[in-house]
Amino acid sequence: MWYEILPGLGIMAVCLMIPGLSTNWIHKYTNGGKEKRIARFSYQWYLMERDKRVSGEQLYFKSKGLENID
Repeated sequence: MWYEILPGLGIMAVCLMIPGLSTNWIHKYTNGGKEKRIARFSYQWYLMERDKRVSGEQLYFKSKGLENID
């Protein structure tokens, strides 16, 4: 019957989700607990460059709050 396809469908869905989820986890682990930022527009690139300058370590993912900026 139609329900015999459900195990195969479930296995296929899990196999298709593994690359996307693992990429997210790897980016969080390598970027100090934050997701990878993507600059699609020039303004977003400008903000990432600003965060690099403000952090003092040339890393956009280690940002400081306004209260910590000298």
